Amino acid sequence: MQYKCKVTVIDKKCFTDFQEKYLADVNSGPCPFYNVGDEFIFERYGDEDTFWREGNGTQCAEAWDCISRYIYTALQGGSIMRNWTNDERMMIACCNDGTRPVIFKIERLDYKVVKIDGMNSEKCASKIKHALENIEGVDDVNIRTDKKWAEVFVRRETAPDDSTLKEEVEKLGEYRVTGID
Repeated sequence: MQYKCKVTVIDKKCFTDFQEKYLADVNSGPCPFYNVGDEFIFERYGDEDTFWREGNGTQCAEAWDCISRYIYTALQGGSIMRNWTNDERMMIACCNDGTRPVIFKIERLDYKVVKIDGMNSEKCASKIKHALENIEGVDDVNIRTDKKWAEVFVRRETAPDDSTLKEEVEKLGEYRVTGID
């Protein structure tokens, strides 16, 4: 099993009364960095490591200080917040800015990487995606033709076993599964 982390901005607040009372710039307004609906995906698989790249100056420092520990936990496959949220793969957190906080939903995404020989076009990708999406326990499929693999997002408690994934791809007749991580 592999793991990604999806961070979604679900709300922004602006406390103008606090800004007027405490800030040097009383017209600071709401956070200019994030917008409600912004999504960020962090991953650490193969040659991808967006945890370090995204955390190295491309996120607001105040926010990164608050959410990076949850992102790291998710990328390691851990429980982000056991017995606090109704799903231990998820956390609601906000940045440190007390006059204009941004609220984030942080989610661990569980997936399997299915490496596929013979997948050479968008037509191939579409056929494989359709086959994998119809397996019980699969939530979503992202085909990476550039890497020659499929990312199969699953519900951990009902994830299909590797043999089922392999069988569904190979019964299309044109492809061979060379590995599953």
